[in-house]
Amino acid sequence: MTQNPTPSTGETTTPSTAEASYPLISVATIPTERAARYGKQLVSHMAHKITGSWDEEAGSGYLLFDREGPVLGRFDVIASASDLRLELRTEPERADRLEFIVGIHLARFGARDSLAISWERTDGSEGTTQGPLTPEEVEAHARAKKAAREAAARQAEHAE
Repeated sequence: MTQNPTPSTGETTTPSTAEASYPLISVATIPTERAARYGKQLVSHMAHKITGSWDEEAGSGYLLFDREGPVLGRFDVIASASDLRLELRTEPERADRLEFIVGIHLARFGARDSLAISWERTDGSEGTTQGPLTPEEVEAHARAKKAAREAAARQAEHAE
């Protein structure tokens, strides 16, 4: 569940142990001139809690949702000059949650650019949408998260 080092030139960012076949693919293509920056930021941030790697040279990376044990889904993150493409592979019952987790993080990172993340699924079911968020919404989220952490710390102190 740690961030993997960037592979050396010629190596793939795909871990052989993570090869799995999932019945659902969901794709979001986000127009942005800063695709590589957002892709790297997304992977680097999320790789603190799940497995992930970014290949600077290739402009692509991946995230494995393995925080709870087995891999629940895989995101491939591909940057081009004009957009950032996110490809999720997972079970249909997990798609809403995983789309939201990745999408809301990217929407927060890209609030200044008004990034909107809309998912399209290969099975025809409706995907989710995150963003665009205002900088004020991002700040409110950060304040709420900080308050929750502080409350949890106070509760832990009283439990001792």
